[in-house]
Amino acid sequence: MINYLRGQAIEVIKTPNNRLILILDVNQIGYEIQIPSRLALDIGKDNNDSRQIFTHLLLREDQPLLYGFGTAPERDLFRQLLSVNGVGAQLALAKMITIDTKYQRLGLVTGNTKILSKTPGVGLKTAERIALELKTKLAAWRQLKEATTTTTAILPAAEILEDVQMTLLALGYSQEEIDRAIAVLSQDALFSKNTQPEDWIKGAINWLG
Repeated sequence: MINYLRGQAIEVIKTPNNRLILILDVNQIGYEIQIPSRLALDIGKDNNDSRQIFTHLLLREDQPLLYGFGTAPERDLFRQLLSVNGVGAQLALAKMITIDTKYQRLGLVTGNTKILSKTPGVGLKTAERIALELKTKLAAWRQLKEATTTTTAILPAAEILEDVQMTLLALGYSQEEIDRAIAVLSQDALFSKNTQPEDWIKGAINWLG
């Protein structure tokens, strides 16, 4: 119904139940849009800036809820997660908060339940159900998105990515730091062909250092 809204980001409000609500002024109408924490942090750097927010309208009996994302692929992934039986809006948002969209997609497509179950509230059974229901659908979606992207990054294989993430998390690095390091290393054509998790880990630590 509403593909996106463009307007001024007035403020981000944190509700008593820890939900983040963006007030977006569009032609002097203030829209309340629930957003993930990563987008909230980005907006917090420069309030009152012009924003294009890709939206999903969820109709409930008591009231309609509007969810917003910084990019169309993030919004599309949110919709795909909502289509899984037993996955509601808050759980879908939680999954998108913990792992970058690129790696979230990789976990879903490859059926990597260890990556998927890292989200608080997502047990192994839920992760298996998400992987099973979305694997085929997201495989096609991933090919379409990556065919149109301009990036030259080549992600490591799923098993390598899992080992690198788990090891770096155990060493105390945040998920955001790990994602950035892997993204940088993946842009190196020679390094991206490396199949040794230890080399990826060392490379990530060197870059983070």
